[in-house]
Amino acid sequence: MRGMDLRVAITSVQRQAAEKLRAAILAGVFRPGDRLVEADLCAKLGVSRPSVREALRSLEAEGLVTIIPNRGPQIPVLTWTQAAEIYRVREMLEGEAATLCAKHATQADIEQMRVALDLFGKAVRGADSALRLSATADFYGIMQKAAGNSLIDELLRRLMARINFLRAQSMSRRDRAQSSLREMRVILEAIERGDSEGARRAAALHVKAAANAARAVLGGEDVMQEKLRGPEKKARAASSKKNRPARASR
Repeated sequence: MRGMDLRVAITSVQRQAAEKLRAAILAGVFRPGDRLVEADLCAKLGVSRPSVREALRSLEAEGLVTIIPNRGPQIPVLTWTQAAEIYRVREMLEGEAATLCAKHATQADIEQMRVALDLFGKAVRGADSALRLSATADFYGIMQKAAGNSLIDELLRRLMARINFLRAQSMSRRDRAQSSLREMRVILEAIERGDSEGARRAAALHVKAAANAARAVLGGEDVMQEKLRGPEKKARAASSKKNRPARASR
């Protein structure tokens, strides 16, 4: 005990602050467009301002925070164009990872993926959004490692925070989580059979389906339809007011 170093490393505090903020962003505690006030974050996290600033810089590198000159940090508003680029990269990289995984996965890898998928199914049934995200990340993390291509694994891990953010958005759509469970099961079945092309197709279809769900949430079909209905509602309201019989004067 005499020679043991008991000092707390500042980097550990900064890392924990970043992890807490990342989890809060992915859980929807902070929404796109929200400003992040350093003084408030210091109070909530119980850490110093320098630790908060370092945590924010770390999250900026992941694309989860934008630091705007003269305004400070805020949660970026992700446009559909930006999201579509991420989904396109996901489709290419995860498709290749699934292909390689089907060729190289061991029985132990497949069993670990099955455990992660079972956890995901439990999260879907229990409507546990945090467990859904962690189980999905585990499923893909195992697949990427088993693929044996370290560059694909590294690139996807760099995108992990933004992918998880988009997953949270897409799975907020009704029944999307159930559909995602079925799609991931098809991926695993193809990998288990050693069907590399089947695994690629299943992975690509899964990403495309997730993209379609996210598009509606991020300003795609549903939002556009609501915007188009807006003028119609105004026109109907004006017409109704115009045709409404005038009150008799007293």
